[in-house]
Amino acid sequence: MPIEDRLTNLEIKASFAEDLLDKLDQIIIRQQDQIDHLQAEVNWLRQQAPADNATVPRNLRDELPPTTEQP
Repeated sequence: MPIEDRLTNLEIKASFAEDLLDKLDQIIIRQQDQIDHLQAEVNWLRQQAPADNATVPRNLRDELPPTTEQP
């Protein structure tokens, strides 16, 4: 394979790699924005919680609906 063809193939691969890297960068930026938004929302929800419940860990079993037992 002539050196010019090899160089062209390498340039094509580098171009695809650069494009992929740009796409991955955009995904990371978008995910970080989502993480920041979710952290702010969690902080807001924690501030909305009553102070007396702040020290007591929640038990999810307490939130289950009552079951109807049939004989």
